Amino acid sequence: MSSNKFRNYTPLIISVSVVVGILIGSFYASHFRSNRLSIANSSNSKINDMLFAIEDRYVDTVDIGELIENSLPKILSELDPHSTYTTAKEVEAEMQELRGSFSGIGVIFSILQDTARILHVVEGGPSEDVGLMPGDRIVKVDGKPFVGDFLTDDYAMKHLRGADKSVVKLGILRKGQKGLRTFEIVRGAVPVKTIDVYSMLDKNTGYIKINTFGDKTYEELLVALADLRNQGSRNLVIDLRGNGGGYMEAAINIANQFLPKKRMIVYTEGRKTDRANYVSDGRGDYQNTPLVVLVDETSASASEIFAAAIQDNDRGTIMGRRTFGKGLVQEPIQFPDGSLLKLTVARYYSPSGRCLQKPYIKGDDKDYQNDLLVRYQKGELTSQDSIHLDGKQYHTSLGRTVFGGGGVMPDVFIPTDTSDITSYYMEALTSRRLAEFAYQYADNNREELGKFANWEELAAHLKKENIVEKFANYAEKDGLKRRNLLIRKSARRLEHNLISSIIDYIFDSKSASLYLLTDDPCANKALELIRDKRTFPEKPEQKTNGNNKNANDNEQKTVSAKAKNSRSK
Repeated sequence: MSSNKFRNYTPLIISVSVVVGILIGSFYASHFRSNRLSIANSSNSKINDMLFAIEDRYVDTVDIGELIENSLPKILSELDPHSTYTTAKEVEAEMQELRGSFSGIGVIFSILQDTARILHVVEGGPSEDVGLMPGDRIVKVDGKPFVGDFLTDDYAMKHLRGADKSVVKLGILRKGQKGLRTFEIVRGAVPVKTIDVYSMLDKNTGYIKINTFGDKTYEELLVALADLRNQGSRNLVIDLRGNGGGYMEAAINIANQFLPKKRMIVYTEGRKTDRANYVSDGRGDYQNTPLVVLVDETSASASEIFAAAIQDNDRGTIMGRRTFGKGLVQEPIQFPDGSLLKLTVARYYSPSGRCLQKPYIKGDDKDYQNDLLVRYQKGELTSQDSIHLDGKQYHTSLGRTVFGGGGVMPDVFIPTDTSDITSYYMEALTSRRLAEFAYQYADNNREELGKFANWEELAAHLKKENIVEKFANYAEKDGLKRRNLLIRKSARRLEHNLISSIIDYIFDSKSASLYLLTDDPCANKALELIRDKRTFPEKPEQKTNGNNKNANDNEQKTVSAKAKNSRSK
């Protein structure tokens, strides 16, 4: 009987206890607030108490949300250079390229003299449907001025891109027509290609330029490979210069196309992350295709995974300059507001066991960010002898020596040519006078230049037009002092820049890239290696005793042991 009475009073007892607890908590919060920081027993509570104190007692009004947003990047900077915090807005912009599409009006534009000028209209895109044309100038967006010093690439993209099916009104000035024309455009999906260009370099050699590793890169590559094979490609050059990385999975899938079965592509491991091995399955269609991979100092992350997998497995030749050196794996952690934490959770290792991450100092990334400038100043970009890697030695499957601790060192070094870079050229480039002249020349002569059947014919025509002299005259009128000796010294580089830009404006960026390839030292050297059948690395020479058969057997055992030891690290 008494127990039943107790059960009847239980809800009341619990309610009273909760109320008393709240009152006691409120009492301590109000009377001992000044002591809260002193009794914090963890770093987490210190941060919470600090934010509470700022909000409650700071001399000025503080937006705590904004304070936290600004503080997060500083906290992460104490870890490593690649653990980062990205706002929701920045996340959306970054993901569009990797996803392979975004919602917009479907034009490629350039801002010249404070005006957004349409260079190309994307085929099948919203702008093509309403009749926008190359050369059109966007001067109003939704009735507001779109011309002036305030106009930047970011500002323009923010106002031209938007939600799918949303409507935007553009005020357009068109050459040869009077007055302002208004176009109403319904935004839609605009494809973003991660493979800039693919084409035949000669009758037997295909070329593929990958600008990033995104969701659709592997699919794009398969299409390019099949097309090139149909055109007669039996050799391949893959260009990763300027490719800053992207999705590791895309690089792994592409490497799988070229490697025999059961070859390590890459493995990852971290303090709280178990080792994960990524091994080829032997189903790739291009396992025996002669291959050259082009890299430079801006090839990073996923680009390095692919290049190192090819190099360590002695599958092809890596050519160019030492890569960037990013060997850290980030895990994306999404916040409810759409912002993103990219936290380094592991390192990735090449098949030989090397980590390609270059050195860094926690909390001080100044030297890290300036690394490429330091390389240039030390002469590393122009002389292989200036390259000094302090990393540990590793060995490829054939026993060739490779190094960790600072990117992928190419098998064939190709220096950058700076001999014709002058102060005149740099001023012409950075002031955008080169781009402005090329656009004006193309726009003023669009009808005549558009009659050429292809970029080769247009390039041949422009080489006869003394285009450098015409630019020098234009630039002089625009305030760039004429310096004939420097102009002559930079003439070849000036001509290449101008002609490629004009080809881009008249045809497209693919045509401009193919024009530049005609005088590309890396591409030319790659063709030389392919024609000489020297794309597959050979075993390094070793001092041996006895007959050749025994020597080869001994060498193979040694190489296998080294490979096994490297993988176990």
